[in-house]
Amino acid sequence: MIIATIALAAAALVQQPVAEAPEPDLAVISARLGGCAADFTVKDADGEPIYAATVHVRIRYGFLGIKRMDLEVGTDSAGQARVAGLPDTVKPLTFDVQKAELKATVEQTHLSDCQATYEVSLE
Repeated sequence: MIIATIALAAAALVQQPVAEAPEPDLAVISARLGGCAADFTVKDADGEPIYAATVHVRIRYGFLGIKRMDLEVGTDSAGQARVAGLPDTVKPLTFDVQKAELKATVEQTHLSDCQATYEVSLE
């Protein structure tokens, strides 16, 4: 009886397909202030993705913008990062993308592009 159970378990293991390696997760940080988001793909002058580039944004919210939140996320090996949970306010947000001495700035206006995608070239 035990031998039959072991044989059935071994047969079931042999028939299972080999699982593929999972893709790496996208680097995401959330402000938890709303439903807007900004996706970034950071590349160098040759069009190659840049690993560990920093995407920084300062969010002012609350009455008269008194409250502030600084968010910073690094890009993954594909040069991608996401800032989620952004407030859907009238004021535009300015994102600073930087890697070593290379720097670029991106502005997001929530009225026109709440779910924005940006391709940033650092030169």
